[in-house]
Amino acid sequence: MDIKGKQVAILVTDGFEQVELTEPRKALEEAGLVTHLISPIGASRVRGWDHDHWGDEIPVDFPIEAARPDDYDALLLPGGVMNSDKLRMDENAVRFVSAFKDAGKPIAAICHAPWILIEAGVVEGRALTSYPSLQTDLRNAGGEWRDEEVVTDNGLVTSRKPEDIPAFNRKFIEEIGEGVHESGKKRTRETVGV
Repeated sequence: MDIKGKQVAILVTDGFEQVELTEPRKALEEAGLVTHLISPIGASRVRGWDHDHWGDEIPVDFPIEAARPDDYDALLLPGGVMNSDKLRMDENAVRFVSAFKDAGKPIAAICHAPWILIEAGVVEGRALTSYPSLQTDLRNAGGEWRDEEVVTDNGLVTSRKPEDIPAFNRKFIEEIGEGVHESGKKRTRETVGV
């Protein structure tokens, strides 16, 4: 399936892990996809977190109130403790993520971003990974947590940390190429180990 021109929403707020946005975004755009940065904070820019200090400010393309999940083919959720914690407490952000789940569109979440998946009802019955400190939260939400560089479950792509980004990018682009996935009980699981 040709993915050129397909659109990917990237949902973040201040405190996203910078490399978990910039590297996947670069890979998506190099593959011919169009990306839009969406944020619920109503600011024209969001600020990244670069390992242990504040990073770059990146322009927001659309406030979440103006973004329609129907306009996008997939959703990218970069991690970062602050970013993920703020987004999971934002009703608009949770609804936005839930809309992708309901439509069966590919969702990619890395590091701490699976916190948002819990709030959006994406985790139950799914195989996934995350930063190791989230494993109990994900298991308690009904997920099957795995310690692997990338786990793919019916359009849901998850990875643990920045070092996993190359595998994360490859699998996400592959899932976008597959298009809409069946939602509901029928699931196929595929993993790529370390």
